[in-house]
Amino acid sequence: MKVCIFAMMKTIEYETLPTKEECAGSLKNVIDAMYVLNGKWKLALILCLVQSSKRFNEIQREITGISPKVLANELKDLELNFLVTRNVYPTTPVSIIYEATEYSRTLKNVLSELSDWGAEHRMKIKEQ
Repeated sequence: MKVCIFAMMKTIEYETLPTKEECAGSLKNVIDAMYVLNGKWKLALILCLVQSSKRFNEIQREITGISPKVLANELKDLELNFLVTRNVYPTTPVSIIYEATEYSRTLKNVLSELSDWGAEHRMKIKEQ
């Protein structure tokens, strides 16, 4: 059952409130997701690598402000969670290319919604 509320000349639809059990299950899911995607760099790294595979220095140039140590740690975490693969090629010198996995593409809707919310939030802050 949906309840409609008129707010700011716009109809907003709200679902009925979830049960205590649904909230607890949802909270566990959100905590799990935030554990994997925590920090300010992980989602940016995924976005960077979804565009195209890159070498370490290319990633560092594209994502300004991230230190080499933090970048290395974040890439390792993403690799452990199957969101990024690290491909080593036996060239001289050795080439290491990072790429987003198909699994990382399951975050497409999350990233899109987060981007939309970020744009709205930026506008709200500028209005104040």
